[in-house]
Amino acid sequence: MKNILILTFFIVLVSMIQSGWAKNPSPAVGKAQVDLVKTLLLTKFEKEFKDKKAIGLLQKEVLGHKGKAVPALIEVMKNSKFSDKNRWIATFLLGRIMGVKASTFIAKFAEHPNWVLRLASLKVLLALRQKNYANIYNRALKDESLIVRSQALANIRHFEIKEMAPQVWSMLYDKRNYYNPKDGQAKRTNIIKDIILTIGELKFSKARDPLLKMVQKEKYSDIFEEIDYSLEKITGKDSPKGDKKVKQHYWSRFSMAQVTI
Repeated sequence: MKNILILTFFIVLVSMIQSGWAKNPSPAVGKAQVDLVKTLLLTKFEKEFKDKKAIGLLQKEVLGHKGKAVPALIEVMKNSKFSDKNRWIATFLLGRIMGVKASTFIAKFAEHPNWVLRLASLKVLLALRQKNYANIYNRALKDESLIVRSQALANIRHFEIKEMAPQVWSMLYDKRNYYNPKDGQAKRTNIIKDIILTIGELKFSKARDPLLKMVQKEKYSDIFEEIDYSLEKITGKDSPKGDKKVKQHYWSRFSMAQVTI
């Protein structure tokens, strides 16, 4: 619950920062000016910003300094003395100022010990439209944090990285994507629905037959809509309008038609 509350707050920050991403960094400036701005901004980032107005003012000031703010933002990201919230803000502002030229540096934080920075890295790479980090997204699918795994999945789904489909499918067998309530029975978390949807959008043909079996079983009724959606995407067929029984009958007939006699 604590992580969810933290993530909710960070999403609000993203909505404030994530617009007008720069395509090119600002031109080089004098070292004396950079040092002065760095000292000023580091002092600001040592504070805690408790409301949107304060964060908005910080954002405006940092963006106003353009390229001169970059050293300070990098220092905040790298230094654990700054709060997670402020390091998150710094990561997004670096992407905002430098644009795609910051992607290589930001991508390194996808393996940072702090899950907040790993999450921020993935989100900024998504905002910067960086599809060419499939290896990083792949590793993040196995991250110890469920929130980070979910973000990696979102990146792969958004960029439609089809070669990652087998790794996405394997997430269904990762016990960490389920939880055990008091009755001891493993339950599916929301990420399972996203995995099924992503498999469909990546058109992973090897998942067709397993999904055709799953769609008929009551034990998968909680993800029936996602399975139905993915089967449509993978097969190129439209299941009929109607209730679950109508759709199950349709997929049963489709499955039988695929059997080679």
